[in-house]
Amino acid sequence: MRTRNILWPTDFSETASHALRYAIEMANLYQVGIRILHVVDQPLGDENYMILAITPEELAKSMEQAAADKMRSLLAELKTDLPVETVIRRGDAIEEIVSEANSGDIGMVVIASHGRTGLAHFLHDNVAEEVANQADCPVLVVK
Repeated sequence: MRTRNILWPTDFSETASHALRYAIEMANLYQVGIRILHVVDQPLGDENYMILAITPEELAKSMEQAAADKMRSLLAELKTDLPVETVIRRGDAIEEIVSEANSGDIGMVVIASHGRTGLAHFLHDNVAEEVANQADCPVLVVK
C-alpha cells in the first residue's frame, strides 16, 4: 500500500470533495500519487426509436466532455505537489471503480459515502459499500 497510488473516485459532489481532503492527506503521508476517477453512466436507448434529438453515443460523449471540464477545474484548484492522474471511464460506477482499484497499482481507495438511509438505501446500490466489499485493497469510506 505504501508505494501505490491512492484512488479517489468522484461524482463532483460536495461529499466527494470532502473525501478528497482525506485522499490528499493519505497520499502526503505515504508520498504516493493520487488517481482521480470519474465514471460517466452509459446512456440507454434505441437509435431506431429516438425521442431525443441526439443518440445515446452523442449524449455519452457530451457527458464525458462535461466531466473533463469539471476535472480540469478541479485540478486547477488542487494544491498538492504529489503526482495527480485523472481518468474518465464510461460504464457502471461500481464495476469501473472496482476494476481500477484492483488494477494492481492502487494501494488504497478513498471514497465518499452519500449516506442514503431508509427506502433510498434499499432502492439504489450503495457504491461505497460495494467498492469496500469488492476491492482487494483497503477502502476508506468518508462521511
